[in-house]
Amino acid sequence: MTILYDEGQQAIGREAQRVLAARSDKVRLLELLERTGEWDAPFWTTAREQAWTGIGIPEAFGGLGLGLIELGLIAQAAGAATAGAPFLTSNYAASRLLLVSGDTQAQQRWLPLLAAGDAIAALAFAEATEPLPELPAATFADGKLSGIKPGVTAGTAADFSVVWAVQEGQPVLVLAETGDASRTPIASFDNARLFANIEFRGTPAQLLLSGEAARNAALDALAAAAVVTAHEQLGGAEALMQIARDYALTRRAFGQPIGAFQSVKHRIAELYTLVEIARANCIRAAAADGGPEFLRAAAAARLSATEAYDTAARDTVQIHGGFGTTWEGGLHLHMRRARSLAVEQGNMPFWEEVLMRELEGAGA
Repeated sequence: MTILYDEGQQAIGREAQRVLAARSDKVRLLELLERTGEWDAPFWTTAREQAWTGIGIPEAFGGLGLGLIELGLIAQAAGAATAGAPFLTSNYAASRLLLVSGDTQAQQRWLPLLAAGDAIAALAFAEATEPLPELPAATFADGKLSGIKPGVTAGTAADFSVVWAVQEGQPVLVLAETGDASRTPIASFDNARLFANIEFRGTPAQLLLSGEAARNAALDALAAAAVVTAHEQLGGAEALMQIARDYALTRRAFGQPIGAFQSVKHRIAELYTLVEIARANCIRAAAADGGPEFLRAAAAARLSATEAYDTAARDTVQIHGGFGTTWEGGLHLHMRRARSLAVEQGNMPFWEEVLMRELEGAGA
């Protein structure tokens, strides 16, 4: 498949950027940083009005029947605007798991709600420092789920969670309504991600997949979520690069724009390189969805986008000097988001290991 966007895809990306640029509010986003358990409601209203919530869901369930490429373009625009809710990513990953599970009852109930944006899903996979432990501590038996899932993204607001658990010594994926569990919101440096510890205490749940099928589906869902997140990181990194460039062209020191100094202009050039590498990897990963190289491409996209966003956040603040550290400047919105996205859906070491295994397998 081509790794260039067609005209329709380009139009989706441009429109998403236009809409979010018009409706984003830095003051509102700054206020959210100090409010645990709240999210940017106007952003989610916009996502529903624009039908972004149904992009990756088949038309039979009320979605648009598009794919990861189109959703990635929306995520890229959301990243540039530091959108105040993580639901596009978690809902998409959950919908993939529902579709692959073959559970028609669960599909009929939840997919139309996800497509309309009337339900919010979370992936509750990680435990301790493991994004996808070999055998999780959470247990599923007799239709009941027990255990604690820490730091679940979107956990504060989720209507249901797809949980990585164990049953009779085998890993399983189960669906549990989060309202039946105990949730403890986590106050973090990026409260809009709605992190929460979720404790299941004999919570009713339904089995979606078990054994090797569950493991493969879970890794695929993590990879899909990682590609969406990589696009969001790309959008943030590109926005920061442009902010740094514009500031360097207007801020003057010693009688000339600071962009004339090598220490500044070389840094912005390096940011451009990192952004374009991340862009190529993101497009490649989205285009590889469903193919044998998807996992490898997803890992590469995740790693390169994380490096680009982290570096852009740090360097843009430095280029702005003292102003870059002020509350009013708002650059720390990107700094905080860069750090929170770096650990969602698995951190750098996790995806480095995935990429290494995939490359070893290709070379065998």
